[in-house]
Amino acid sequence: MVFNSLTFLLFFGLVLVFSRLRISWTGKKTGLVCFSYLFYAAWNPPFVVLLWISTLIDWMAGALIFASTAKSRKRLFFILSLMVNLGLLGFFKYGNFLLDNFIAALSWFNIAFQPLRPDIILPVGISFYTFQSMSYTIDIYRGRMKPWDSPVDFALYVTFFPQLVAGPIVRAQDFLPQCVAPKSASARQMLWGGVLLVTGLFEKVFLADTLLAPVSDAVFTHTGQAGFVDAWMGTLAFSAQIFFDFAGYSTCAVGAALCLGFILPDNFRFPYGALGFSDFWQRWHISLSSWLRDYLYIPLGGNRIGTVRTYGNLMLTMLIGGLWHGASWRFVAWGGLHGMFLVMERFMKRKWGPMPSGHRVWMPLVTALFTYFLVVVTWVFFRAQNFSEAFVLLYQMFHFNASGILVQGDIATVAAVSVCLFGFHFAMRNRSYEDLVAGTPVGIRAFGLAVMLIILSLTPGDDRAFIYFQF
Repeated sequence: MVFNSLTFLLFFGLVLVFSRLRISWTGKKTGLVCFSYLFYAAWNPPFVVLLWISTLIDWMAGALIFASTAKSRKRLFFILSLMVNLGLLGFFKYGNFLLDNFIAALSWFNIAFQPLRPDIILPVGISFYTFQSMSYTIDIYRGRMKPWDSPVDFALYVTFFPQLVAGPIVRAQDFLPQCVAPKSASARQMLWGGVLLVTGLFEKVFLADTLLAPVSDAVFTHTGQAGFVDAWMGTLAFSAQIFFDFAGYSTCAVGAALCLGFILPDNFRFPYGALGFSDFWQRWHISLSSWLRDYLYIPLGGNRIGTVRTYGNLMLTMLIGGLWHGASWRFVAWGGLHGMFLVMERFMKRKWGPMPSGHRVWMPLVTALFTYFLVVVTWVFFRAQNFSEAFVLLYQMFHFNASGILVQGDIATVAAVSVCLFGFHFAMRNRSYEDLVAGTPVGIRAFGLAVMLIILSLTPGDDRAFIYFQF
């Protein structure tokens, strides 16, 4: 069940009606948990069992960690939680990847090994809810929070359907306190939540799927036939597509939660207007980058243990962040490139200091353009099916070839969307979407919302799943 489907609209309407019933708050939370299981079961019912396992193990482990007085017992229950969560994630997401690499390693020694390949299906959203559930036990182990009293609240935290399969990755300290007092969205929250839902669907259905996905698919499916212009337009198309696709999902998730009275964190803050890569990762997929910072980079020592170790910690964090996105060396390469750019940026700031204050007029624009250029180039490894296709496309991007496969209309569309997207992000990098809407006259707001609704009603769509569902 995806947000851009009639099934979800019917499902969400039923949830909204249920949320307004005059029943106890515990009854409503229990109902939301059941609705969340139903939402997840729409993909593959048996995989609901994985949600139950993560919920039960981490609920019990959190209580046992807190109750244990001996450090050895705390560590034992903590390791148990990590083993279960990472074991499930490792088997379902990386099982085939590890097997393929094991076979390849043996082949280097002329050992032919052809085992029976397991038929492993990747459960949708397993990377998201695994990280979310793990953060609960990690925070208890670190003494940053106490176990939550209500198992219903914890089950809702793990399975809350708006952000269950593609984030944002919510922290227990932020979500669980919202479960204490009864929630009933105000008229203002319902209105703003509805606006966010429409905006997110517009980004996904029209901008990502209708305008950009066909161009991206055409180029990345025929990399050998792509010319110089095609290669750049296809890569720019994917850069915009993945933003509108993922930001569209996150916007829908925040809007749907708000309609139920819950607050979810923003996951994007105009990332293509970033001034450097550290700024980019404070704006792109914020819930993941902050998770990796707090639960991986800082525990490794962060920037407190010398320059060389700091660079190593940055690289390791980004390599793991790349691998989190998918079981392929392409994603590791993508993460490695971002890690390398972060290291280079930190080195330059250490050697020459921050951006000179005397160049505030033009230097930020140049920095943002250069950052955007490098981000776009790295997306090639994220989108290509293999390294061969990635290197072919990169060669075409930096080697003029007049031949092409795209028509003029596609080129003009991608160019216009890319310029507008970068310009909007650069102009909005110190503002929020809420500020923009609040400062816009009511008539223009109503007109914009009506235009999006009309376009959505006229856009047939092609039932594309959200890109990050595969992660």
